Amino acid sequence: MAHQHILHVETRGRGTRDITHEVAQVVAASGIACGLAQVFVQHTSCSLTITENADPDVRRDLDTVLGRLAPDGDPAYRHNDEGPDDMAAHARNVLTDTGITVPVGGGRLLLGTWQGIFLWEHRTRPHRRTVVVTVIG
Repeated sequence: MAHQHILHVETRGRGTRDITHEVAQVVAASGIACGLAQVFVQHTSCSLTITENADPDVRRDLDTVLGRLAPDGDPAYRHNDEGPDDMAAHARNVLTDTGITVPVGGGRLLLGTWQGIFLWEHRTRPHRRTVVVTVIG
């Protein structure tokens, strides 16, 4: 059995947006008690991650780490069609991931105590992102 739903997520620009609740709602609506939830973002300048959901400093620090690995406006970049954050956003996407899989048990996400699912916007301006959630069981 499979259930699929499309989420539209508004971002405020660079940073993380907690989508755990929205994904959990899709899992609950699926009626699937045991299986997997696969979450996929259909973009190349943002990503998905599972990380600390209690202390927002963790996510801010992760932004700092990625900023050091893929800085905006690096003069070595050729691709800058949409501004100085364009290529950096693509690089950050490649360093992270566009999809994650979470086990489902008892009709709910089996995340750890301090884990949350986050859409990680790598562009500096707000965007509307499309996330596909597929629950299989």
